[in-house]
Amino acid sequence: MSLLVTGSIGIDTIETPAGRRDDVIGGSAIYFSYAASFFTPVRLVGVVGDDAPAMLDKVFDGLDVDTSGLERREGSKTFRWHGSYVKDLNEAQSIETRLGVLAESAPIIPEKFTDSRYVFLANTHPALQEQLLGLIKRPKLVVADTMNLWISTERQALLQLLKRIDGLVLNDGEARLLTEERNLIVAAKQVLSYGPKFVVIKKGEHGCLLLTKGGEAFVLPAYPAERVIDPTGAGDSFAGGMMGYLATQGHFTPATVKRALAYGTCVASFTIADFSLGGLQATDRDQIDERWNAYKQAMSF
Repeated sequence: MSLLVTGSIGIDTIETPAGRRDDVIGGSAIYFSYAASFFTPVRLVGVVGDDAPAMLDKVFDGLDVDTSGLERREGSKTFRWHGSYVKDLNEAQSIETRLGVLAESAPIIPEKFTDSRYVFLANTHPALQEQLLGLIKRPKLVVADTMNLWISTERQALLQLLKRIDGLVLNDGEARLLTEERNLIVAAKQVLSYGPKFVVIKKGEHGCLLLTKGGEAFVLPAYPAERVIDPTGAGDSFAGGMMGYLATQGHFTPATVKRALAYGTCVASFTIADFSLGGLQATDRDQIDERWNAYKQAMSF
C-alpha cells in the first residue's frame, strides 16, 4: 500500500565531533522517504527553490519513491538548516535556519496521490500540514511530526492539526515544550488530550516511549550503536521505518505498532552511522531485518 509523505526538503550544513559537511541533502521528507522505501512504495510531496542541487534528482535512484509530487519553484529558495552536534550528539544546536519555500504556499498534491491511505505529515509548518491533509480523500492512518520552532511560533495552528490526526511523533524536548510538563508520561497523556490516538516520544540515545488513548504504554531502548557520526535525520528515519512497516500490515494493534517502533529504531541506527543519507544508502532491507531480529532477541527476557 502506497505511503504519502509531505514535509521539508532541505540543504543542510552539519557539524559533529566527526567533522563537518556543507550543503548536503536533508529535510524531513527526504530521510523519511528513503527509510520508508525499504518497506513500501512511497509518494513524496515537497517543494524546493531554484537553488536546489542537481543531485536531488538522483537521491532515490533505484528506490520505489514516486517524486512526481516534488515541485521546483522558480524565484524561491530551498529550505536551509545549519546545525551543530559538537556539544551534544543528542541535541542539535541550530546555528541558522532559512525557511525559504517553507514560508510560502504548500506544494500541490498530484491528483493520483489523493487516494493515499497512509499519510505522514513530516516536519513543516502545521498550517501547511493541515492544508495538505485536507486534499487526501479517505486516509486510513495519518501521523504527523513537528519541531520546537512550530511549537513556539505556531502553537494554535499545531493544536488545530492535532485534532485531525491519528498519531504524533516528537522528541522529548518538544513534548515538554508543547505541554509544559517535565514528566514524559504526563506529557504524553496531555498530548493525547489534544486529539491523537497515540503519541510516540523519541528520547535520542535512550530510545522511545509509546502511549495510546487505550492506556497502552510501551518503552523501547535505542539500538546499541557503536558508531554515531551524524544524528541528523535519525528521527525522520525512525518515523519512516515505523510508517513503512505499518503500511504493509493494514492494521494497528498494539503488537503491530510495537514491531513498527522496533523497525523504526533499527532503521535510524543505520542513519546515524554516516553524514546525511550515507548510512541509509549503505544498507538494504536484508540488513535491516537482520538487525531487527538481533534487536528483538536482545529485548527478550
